[in-house]
Amino acid sequence: MPTLVSSRLLFLVGDSLPLGRLFHVSRAACFPGNVRFLSRFSCENRPLTLASLGVKSEVDARKKNKVDRLDGLNAAAEVPKSKAKAVRVKEANQKKSLEVEAAPFAAKSFSELGLPPLLLKRLEEEGLAVPTDIQSTAIPTILEGHDAVIQSYTGSGKTLAYLLPILSEVGPLKKETANDEDPGRRKEVEAVIVAPSRELGMQIVREFEKLLGPTDKRMVQQLVGGANRARQEEALKKNKPAIVVGTPGRIAEISATGKLHTHGCRYLVLDEVDELLAFNFREDMHRILEHVGRRSGAGPQSRNEPLAQRTDRQTIMVSATVPFSVVRAARSWGRDPVLVQAKSVSSLESVTSSGPINLAGLSSDAPSESASQPHASAESLPPALKHYYCTSKLQHKVDTLRRCVHALGAKYVIVFMNQNKQLKDTVYKLEARGMGAAELHGDLSKLARSTVLKKFKRGELRVLVTNELAARGLDIPECDLVVNLDLPTDSIHYAHRAGRTGRLGRKGVIITICEQHELFVVKKIQKQLGVAFEPCDFVEGKLLVKKENLTQVKLTDCLHESSDEMGD
Repeated sequence: MPTLVSSRLLFLVGDSLPLGRLFHVSRAACFPGNVRFLSRFSCENRPLTLASLGVKSEVDARKKNKVDRLDGLNAAAEVPKSKAKAVRVKEANQKKSLEVEAAPFAAKSFSELGLPPLLLKRLEEEGLAVPTDIQSTAIPTILEGHDAVIQSYTGSGKTLAYLLPILSEVGPLKKETANDEDPGRRKEVEAVIVAPSRELGMQIVREFEKLLGPTDKRMVQQLVGGANRARQEEALKKNKPAIVVGTPGRIAEISATGKLHTHGCRYLVLDEVDELLAFNFREDMHRILEHVGRRSGAGPQSRNEPLAQRTDRQTIMVSATVPFSVVRAARSWGRDPVLVQAKSVSSLESVTSSGPINLAGLSSDAPSESASQPHASAESLPPALKHYYCTSKLQHKVDTLRRCVHALGAKYVIVFMNQNKQLKDTVYKLEARGMGAAELHGDLSKLARSTVLKKFKRGELRVLVTNELAARGLDIPECDLVVNLDLPTDSIHYAHRAGRTGRLGRKGVIITICEQHELFVVKKIQKQLGVAFEPCDFVEGKLLVKKENLTQVKLTDCLHESSDEMGD
């Protein structure tokens, strides 16, 4: 310091140049305030600048390089709809670029998607011949090795969209390669699929088992809460599964005991990822993200280090709705992830960031979902849905529900409410009026929930009364009517509830029963979704659809109507 500051310099107190930046020492260690200095022998007696010290050019150069790098990172990838062309997606932390082949967006058969022969044979045996739009787009993208966020409406086939690429590389149906390991060698877990609910986890396992068949179904292990943990740990030891499907709590719990080894895992799938970002999953998701797919021999991990640099896995996130919290999480957890939608592949780098996200995106001081996420849109809904609403007094809602079911002739009805304690009362009132009903919620045991679902699928129950638990992952293709007896909290929850009907191109109806003072909420959800909600009423066993001016009505049989509706 004395050698740098000589008697030739006159020190004046000011705020032009912090010396801490100039000499790379803290301000408190140097002087109590900021300092400006002037040369006593300067002919113009002007303040010295960084340029006069030969520093400006270096600083400007560094800034320019930084801007150039940021411009490269923010460049969005354009995906052509031609098979012959390819798009280039910039690798965030590498100089080289990856080529993403444009997917065959309207494949006529699974054989066009690059799946192995054994897997194609199993698909044919299961009666699956033509892939859906999201499957045509997602399967080639995942097979190319890209981290992905898969977004499509509920019931569009998202489960198979990530399940088939995994089975193409893992297990007995995979592609034959010269480097295949000895089948007698001890196997490690190669894929971990995380689901927010037991029902969704069990549904995913059933999809795997259908394709693997009874002989090889042991290679998939279910780790869900509510089941006997000791038996699950014993099955892990005995079967040595290659694929694990479970809920965050149980996976993290068994991992902490050292009985689940996932460091060499190749795939991590987060199904219904927007639900997994909830605060109650924070600690469990943190452990899963830290341990699944970590490079062998990696040193101690720092929370400040980007997760993409600490892992050697392919991360796939799935949901019908992708709020911005999911985009931020994907950019933090994955390596240059792409957004995969029906007939579309784009880069998440094109989405403007609102700042860095902590590991797992689950910081307690993170902004609320409502403040940071976009609303659900019509693309989040099955295309063949019809939306209605009617008003009723609170004490008459159950009777309105009963008249609604009879008017539409619905055989499989899912009714959504917000509070568990109200479910039993609703079921009691329906049964008292001769309508078979049962409740489904998280407080029931695994056996009780399984029994209720089996009865509903077999047609022994007409109405299933549930809460948000069933809005994720409940797959009952025959469901022809969804009723909101309580209003959903936002458009995203509405989209997930509505997705229980109209699955895989079928027709479906969703009716919201609300009180008069709640109409503004219905209008707000309608505006956010960008779809039409028609007002209706139930008279003499028929659904009367009202005109917006409330002066005309028309009779409609919603579930069985023809393209030519009856006139007014």
